[in-house]
Amino acid sequence: MEKTIMSDIEVLEEKFVILVVDDELEMLEFIADDLGEHYRVLTAENGVQALEILNHEIVQLVISDVMMPEMDGYQLCEKMKSSMEYSHIPFILLTAKNSLQSKIAGLEMGADAYIEKPFSIDFLNAQVSSLIKNRSKIKAYFASSPLIHIKTMAYSKAEELFLEKLQNLINKQLDNPDLDVEHLADHMNMSRPTLYRKIKSISNLSPNELINIARLKRAAELLSEGILKIYEISEQVGYSSQNHFGRNFSKQFGMSPTEYIQSKTLKK
Repeated sequence: MEKTIMSDIEVLEEKFVILVVDDELEMLEFIADDLGEHYRVLTAENGVQALEILNHEIVQLVISDVMMPEMDGYQLCEKMKSSMEYSHIPFILLTAKNSLQSKIAGLEMGADAYIEKPFSIDFLNAQVSSLIKNRSKIKAYFASSPLIHIKTMAYSKAEELFLEKLQNLINKQLDNPDLDVEHLADHMNMSRPTLYRKIKSISNLSPNELINIARLKRAAELLSEGILKIYEISEQVGYSSQNHFGRNFSKQFGMSPTEYIQSKTLKK
């Protein structure tokens, strides 16, 4: 079992950030030390401290105890899952309560997994690895697939609405080569740092990278229609140079615009 867990973790391409929240310092250090071999681990002793960390760090996953002072794990989970800024972050609840009612309460708050104390550290590692890997695969699939919609990365209705609003905003400005995160933040009514953290955590992309992929995905749609010429499409999605557009398209999707058109023609 341990070998499987380790190989799962090793396929992750970067050191993801995990926030561990527990008021029992020995437990906090135990979990942090073990996960620290494969992830960057941040720690907090209650929900209030956890939210302060989330305000300035890009976090991929939260592990939280339930019973804590100031703000307990249920309250932290509910606050995160109802927040536009943090609803996308996977949340694992740890608790000594093993009643069915307590499990239901945790899941109703939006927890992605519920682990009873005492627990196997290998089992916790497996849960962490599984949640991060599954979301990483979805992010990679979105980025590499020309016609896959941004909403495929959503794990909740709130996330879906956020991503749909973001996509519509980008689509309206695709022919604007100066479209950037400042413009998006203004129209999403979010600060630039908050929007950056949200987009980066959901998609593993910076806002500018997401804008570029949105341009290329719209171009793929237009190429599939077979009405406009390649240079017309490149201009329509905000590229001043057809060569620049072609290079970016090939780098993102593994084929040139011409090869993409041919692949669609063969399927008809």
